[in-house]
Amino acid sequence: MATKKHTVTLPEELAEEIRAEVGPGGFSRYVAQAMERQRARDRLHEFVGWWEGEYGEVTEAELARAEAERLALERQHAERRARSLPDRKAG
Repeated sequence: MATKKHTVTLPEELAEEIRAEVGPGGFSRYVAQAMERQRARDRLHEFVGWWEGEYGEVTEAELARAEAERLALERQHAERRARSLPDRKAG
């Protein structure tokens, strides 16, 4: 992907914390990834607005069901990951 240099103004403390975490050369990548995540959230927010306009507001019960499904998927993923790791007790 082509890149172009841009100038942005950021809180100094925040920028320095990020630089310390990501190391040399990682700041631009970090900022770009943060912008991509925010853009995805914005689009999701727009979609939810459209959805609720078409079908009505999402209910607490629907949110609870979705959260239960998400947690179940996370558990399944963790179990698969645990099974795929080598047995560290052996040896």
